[in-house]
Amino acid sequence: MIRYIYLKNFKAFQEAEIYPAALNIFSGLNGMGKSTFLQSLLLLRQSFLQKTLQDKGLLLNGNYLSLGKGKDVFSMYPIEDSHILKFEIEWIENHLLVTEFKADDDSDLLPNVKITGLSDIVLQQSLFSKRFQYLSAERISPKSYFPSSAYDVKELGSLGNHGEFTVYFIAENERKPIFLNGLAHPEEKSLVLLDQLDAWLKHIIPSIKLNPSKYREFELSRLSYIFEASKYVTGEMRPTNVGFGATYVLPIITAILSAQKGDLLIIENPESHLHPQGQAILGKLFAIAANQGVQLFIETHSDHVLNGVRVATKQKIIDPDDVGIFFFQRKADSEEHCTQIIRPYLDQDGRLDERPDGFFDEWGKQLDELLK
Repeated sequence: MIRYIYLKNFKAFQEAEIYPAALNIFSGLNGMGKSTFLQSLLLLRQSFLQKTLQDKGLLLNGNYLSLGKGKDVFSMYPIEDSHILKFEIEWIENHLLVTEFKADDDSDLLPNVKITGLSDIVLQQSLFSKRFQYLSAERISPKSYFPSSAYDVKELGSLGNHGEFTVYFIAENERKPIFLNGLAHPEEKSLVLLDQLDAWLKHIIPSIKLNPSKYREFELSRLSYIFEASKYVTGEMRPTNVGFGATYVLPIITAILSAQKGDLLIIENPESHLHPQGQAILGKLFAIAANQGVQLFIETHSDHVLNGVRVATKQKIIDPDDVGIFFFQRKADSEEHCTQIIRPYLDQDGRLDERPDGFFDEWGKQLDELLK
């Protein structure tokens, strides 16, 4: 599990550090640098998988990210050595990876200056192994058919960065039990993946059931939805006729339920297209997963996701020390385009010790306007 991340001269940060917990919530106004810390992890993984990290450098464009060239990622107000971009990652086992790259304005490969700690043990960590899932904010939309990839699903255990292989993953693993019994829905006795997916999805869309299938000869998979009523069951419905919410959230719930202890999950904007109740349920599910030993980095604008985590803390589902909340803020009157990070803390009752201006407070601000 990652316990420390340090950035230097990267995008909106001259220098910044955070101490992640098991469950990490990144929030803040648009353009404040929430994604920057996540991108540092993704760039290191991307470069390692493309075999450039070890002896060439940091690859800015690849399967996970396309950030342009050096001039697009190097800080506008660098500190100290103005030509060095630096990342440090430390794991709870005291393994420390230090990487330094030379700024090159016109290249998407920033040459190595110094790398220490890239040991076999570090390369076995979830950041560099198969124990990793990344779901971008731009997930796959409802379709009649979805792509399949035996390599991504069977060899890498990946749902795809956009969740595009989720249906195929479910079709391949629907009768297999989930790895972590603590993730099981309390009202569903069966531990197999498909039954657990149905149980959790019903909190978001009542009475829904999944019907996945695969067509290996065409490298496609298909998904339909069925709805159960008290006396009957509907016919199969295409995802395009059910709405965005079910299909958009399906990769997230699948990633959680298929996780193992020690896995690393990075999820952007899980609240997209979801009713507030569904968003709160996701917050609770994130807390359950973190309590089971999965490390999560969640970027969100949803106070409902946050409140789901806060309620889970009060319900003793997760210890407050295992929740890291990071609020990214930039002062409008600052002379430099730099971001500061504020970390509110939770207590045992899910209460926050501080609420910076702009931290999930818009509901109250609008209500104040209405009451004037």
